[in-house]
Amino acid sequence: MEEQLAELAAQVAAMEAKSNLTNTMFAEAYYYLTIPLMIIIHAGFLAYEMGASRAKNALSSGVKNILAFAFVIPAFYFFGWWVYWAFPTGLSFAEGPNGISGTAYANSIALAWGESAAYMGPNTEDQIDGVFWGAFTLFAATTASIMSGAVIERIQTVGFVILAVILGGFSWTLAAAWGWHADGWLVTGWGVHDFGAAGLVHAVAAFFALGVLINLGPRIGKFNPDGTANDLPGHNMPFTATGLMLIIVGFWGFLMACLVVGGEAWSWSANYTTIYGTPTNLGALAFNILMSVAGGIIGAWVMTRDPFWMMSGALAGIISCASGLDIYYPALAFIIAFSAGVILKPCASILENMGIDDAVGAVTVHGTIGIYGMLMLGVFGSGYPAALGEGAATVSLVGQAVGAVVFIAIGLGTGYISSLILKMVGMLRVPEAAEIAGLDTVKVPAQAYPEGIPASAPAAN
Repeated sequence: MEEQLAELAAQVAAMEAKSNLTNTMFAEAYYYLTIPLMIIIHAGFLAYEMGASRAKNALSSGVKNILAFAFVIPAFYFFGWWVYWAFPTGLSFAEGPNGISGTAYANSIALAWGESAAYMGPNTEDQIDGVFWGAFTLFAATTASIMSGAVIERIQTVGFVILAVILGGFSWTLAAAWGWHADGWLVTGWGVHDFGAAGLVHAVAAFFALGVLINLGPRIGKFNPDGTANDLPGHNMPFTATGLMLIIVGFWGFLMACLVVGGEAWSWSANYTTIYGTPTNLGALAFNILMSVAGGIIGAWVMTRDPFWMMSGALAGIISCASGLDIYYPALAFIIAFSAGVILKPCASILENMGIDDAVGAVTVHGTIGIYGMLMLGVFGSGYPAALGEGAATVSLVGQAVGAVVFIAIGLGTGYISSLILKMVGMLRVPEAAEIAGLDTVKVPAQAYPEGIPASAPAAN
């Protein structure tokens, strides 16, 4: 009898070990797959911005996107990941209530040299750090791509790369440490909840771009002497619309990576949770992403009938609901997204009337709508626990507003200061003659359309 019980116990232990290994391998594969899905975002931004550029600047805009992607990756490896783990409690670098933050913790897991390098390189006993870092790296790269579209057709390539490194390696990471980390002071003190990063990715990147645009200035010919704006349409609207659709595809991976897979030593519970430890699942994303995409497109279509703004409305729909995708019912997500689509073009016009030349509407789509989405969660999600744990702060309109102000300040402040320095040393804007000739002509050793493109006649009114 004792031998049978011992044999049964051994079988149970073997089954548990096998189950744990299977779950660990699933978690690793889960985050691994989010990485190529998020790379689709960058394929989308590449097509989107090249199509939105005039033919003489198409390849130059594409080169910027490729370089932003390439440079942000090592920047996030060497210092961005450390910032995320070191800064959650603020500038004190102290350990937070969950014990997963502060200088000592960051030094132990997030430096690319010394003992912590075991976590920052191949390690067959580590099933999560590499893929989790990879997902976060693609978040960082996305912020640079958001900024990229706003500044096309007149920014210097090297200056842009420097700005991309600052934004992807520091600015958004600081916002994430404060508002997208269970020890973040905005979470523990103010109840900030931004599940899908409407504020701390989209708004930070957009307001960083706004700070750059203030110093960069408008494209030649954008504004008349009386301040009225001229339309400078891109050369390939189908390419732009296709790029925007690819961005939507990629955002399934982006939002999938916002979940924490359950059942691991590093997980909050046995089930899926948000990064704050609150419960959610992939079903919530399936309902709410689809409803928000549809709502955004329909809202923009009702207002504009313009295919560019309709596809931008799809992105705005997701962003407007991103903070609360884990909380909303699908009907509410549709309503919020629809309203975001309705206000999208009017908000972009307000910015243009202020003399800001945002070539693709990035500040509005990602910034204005990102902040709108954070505030909507403060209205409709008020009282919901912002994080896991007894006595945790709850979501409120005031807390979401405080988080929004902080994210705006981080983005706008770092974007303005860094671009001002580049402007002072002559590294921000290309010379006037180069801009008139086209950046492909003077900056890229190739032509997008060496045989030229015949112009299409405008649609009759």
